[in-house]
Amino acid sequence: MDYPHKIAVQLQINPAQVSETIALLDAGNTIPFIARYRKEATASLDEEQLRQIEEWLGKLRLLDERRQTILRSIEEQGQLSPELSEKIKAAASRTELEDLYQPYKPKRRTRASIARDHGLQGLAEMILQQVRTTQTLDELALPYLNEHVPTSEAAFVGAGDIVAEVISDHAGVRQELRQKALDWGILHAEKTGHSEDTRSIFALYYQLSCRVNRLRPHQNLAINRGESEKIIRVWVEIAERDWRQVVDGYFNPDRRSTLAEKMELAILDAAERLLLPAIERDVRRELNENAERHAIKVFASNLRALLLTPPVSERVVLGIDPGYRTGCKIAVVDPTGKVLETGTIYPHEPSRRWEAARQALASLGVKYGVSLIAIGNGTASRETEKLVAELIQQHSQSQGKAETHPNQPPEKGLKNDSTDWGLHYMIVNEAGASVYSASQLARAELPGMDVSLRGAVSIARRVQDPLAELVKIDSKSIGIGLYQHDVDQKLLTQALMAVVESVVNAVGVDVNTASSCLLTNVAGIGPRLAERIVSYRDQNGPFADRQDLLKVPGLGAKAFEQSAGFLRIRGGATPLDASAIHPESYHTAQKILSAAGMKADTLPEERRTKLSNLKQEQSFKELAAKLEVGLPTLEDIFEQLARPGRDPRADFPAPLLRSDVLAMDDLHPGMRLQGTVRNVVDFGAFIDVGVKQDGLLHRSQFQSGMQLQVGDILAVVILTVEVERGRIGLGLPG
Repeated sequence: MDYPHKIAVQLQINPAQVSETIALLDAGNTIPFIARYRKEATASLDEEQLRQIEEWLGKLRLLDERRQTILRSIEEQGQLSPELSEKIKAAASRTELEDLYQPYKPKRRTRASIARDHGLQGLAEMILQQVRTTQTLDELALPYLNEHVPTSEAAFVGAGDIVAEVISDHAGVRQELRQKALDWGILHAEKTGHSEDTRSIFALYYQLSCRVNRLRPHQNLAINRGESEKIIRVWVEIAERDWRQVVDGYFNPDRRSTLAEKMELAILDAAERLLLPAIERDVRRELNENAERHAIKVFASNLRALLLTPPVSERVVLGIDPGYRTGCKIAVVDPTGKVLETGTIYPHEPSRRWEAARQALASLGVKYGVSLIAIGNGTASRETEKLVAELIQQHSQSQGKAETHPNQPPEKGLKNDSTDWGLHYMIVNEAGASVYSASQLARAELPGMDVSLRGAVSIARRVQDPLAELVKIDSKSIGIGLYQHDVDQKLLTQALMAVVESVVNAVGVDVNTASSCLLTNVAGIGPRLAERIVSYRDQNGPFADRQDLLKVPGLGAKAFEQSAGFLRIRGGATPLDASAIHPESYHTAQKILSAAGMKADTLPEERRTKLSNLKQEQSFKELAAKLEVGLPTLEDIFEQLARPGRDPRADFPAPLLRSDVLAMDDLHPGMRLQGTVRNVVDFGAFIDVGVKQDGLLHRSQFQSGMQLQVGDILAVVILTVEVERGRIGLGLPG
């Protein structure tokens, strides 16, 4: 099969780009490596395009494997005609292929197969051909009577079963009717009679009739969940005029034939018993696959944005894992993530030692110079937030600072940048912290520490470096998707792993400080090699340069080629090791430095000036030809030389820091606040505005072309507040 051409048509790119990508993939290269360091070969295809090529390549190869299996099966049955063989070879999709195979697929014992065993195939052929004859029905059936078929009525019933199966298995009928159903079918949902859905979360689907092609992905997933919980009943209606038109195009009763009525009965039986149920299953399956792909895409997009949250660096952070009965677990970590002290406070019921808890936090803050408190968003988080807000207010008064509203938009004076060293707090998504706390990795990183305290450490570290901490947790546990537990878990896992790999390699990893979990996601490394790197580092000390990586047992030339550019060594023997420049391009980088009149350790400001001057002296194209390097690679080298080790997360909005707390009772329509996007779904975005319940900015409120992602910070207006239902409706300022 001409894979490059077929994939190029689907993705609307040049077949040569696809061909080069396939060759690179088949040679064992990883997607991040190809995207970053093989731009000349692929004409600068980005990661998303490369992953689409990889996905399509896998689909087409699986399709070809299935094609060969089907050809062998039909040939073994002695029924593979040249015409059928050509149709199978030309089939462009798995569905089309299975439709062609349907009549020949080995089946369990059916009514039609029993009728064939009883010798009624000939009579069925007469019905299918609508034979015109002067014989009566009894006379036509007489040659087919036997001990299993005692009457002509039984003969025609059995023959009708064969005809019904032939109609239902016909590839053309299935393909056309499936498309009709997808275009014009109606999906119905209704509440089941015995349902006691007191939550009313499926109320929108108690009486629903919707065109199949107008059903939104999130609606389909909600319907599926309601159906699985037996709260609603779901079915697809295909109008008789639609299915009848399709069937009559292939199996039209001839009114001049004695067997016309038998054909009519077989058509009705085929439709009701076999064809329509099969098409309904196909439609539901396609709806589910589309909805799952969409949900996975949304989850992956949210995860990418979350992992790219800028780190709050150079701060001593106090992490709090809130709780009632067992108290709030606390941990103080220094700017490198090292644990300085842990403990437990009991500010809430049943102990209610509020003042003691506040004093304990104040004491730790003074002792270690805490400037940021990170509060997990689980049970008792908002009650704990009140305690922290009281502490910050006291701290502000003691420092003689003016009190400001925690949620004022920037234009009203809220200072929220990394240079504001006043005491602040932020709410942190603690999803997965308990999973990490009990993991083998947590035991290795925090030996001897009580499992309940590890969660507080994780919460604090999530603020300092979200990426490094979140990669330790199964992405499905982070809680930023939509119906993530209802979709294909294998596909979801693959998509999320691809996102983690993409982000980790885009940011880069300090090989001398990274955990094995973080290293696992570096291109070409993997879990086993990551453990060996950490083990070698523990035994031999920090890596002096990238070449030292080749001393790690099991890390060969291929793994080095794939991973070296994404691994950073800061302050090592080779300054270029701190950049994203691949070792294979060091000679080019040295030539550029020499041409610009500087060295690898020249200060960044001076570098940018001299590199700018070099670019003015000769064009990039001329310089690329002179250095015998591709233009995309040259541009990347210039970027890295100008801004070595730049963290791409710096382009994203910094987390919103707060100093006071709001309650839902404080909100009123028209109030303007600053909020952080916590989750983006089909129907809008959930935004943390500083109260217990996230507000919903419905998609209808979005401005034209507006694209939100997790971590975005924006000004919003309160539209509605429903305290009893815990709902907040948001809009955008006019």
